[in-house]
Amino acid sequence: MTELTPPQTDRKTWMSLLAKAPAADLARLWEAHGAAPGFTWLRAPEVGAVMVRGRAGATGAPFNLGEMSVTRCSLRLKDGAVGHAYVQGRDKDKARIAALVDALMQGAGAAALRSAVLEPLERGLADVAQARAAKAAATKVEFFTMVRGENA
Repeated sequence: MTELTPPQTDRKTWMSLLAKAPAADLARLWEAHGAAPGFTWLRAPEVGAVMVRGRAGATGAPFNLGEMSVTRCSLRLKDGAVGHAYVQGRDKDKARIAALVDALMQGAGAAALRSAVLEPLERGLADVAQARAAKAAATKVEFFTMVRGENA
């Protein structure tokens, strides 16, 4: 397996964030960011299915768990940057915005886009994960054993 270079790991990180982000949050932040640039479709948004695989105990033999719908698209900005998106579900608008963000993150305005769109999405997902962890921690049961006198 080849190692990823820092720009590739950065791209992997923002692509993962865009795929996991709630569509409403992504759309809201995108609209607040400003006007969308001109682009041409390389692959218009299309809905399909992928097979989801699992492993028992995360170590067993892989098995087919079931299918999941995804939407994918690719586009090229007028400056030549290419953006791709794969998002869960049938949301063509989310896929379009994710592909636009991917393409723009490869250009000169990446820092501004990161602070306007990606960082708020990341904070939102972290807040959701923290709330879920707190809810799970509230149900945690602590077990202990008392030492009896004859065992001391």
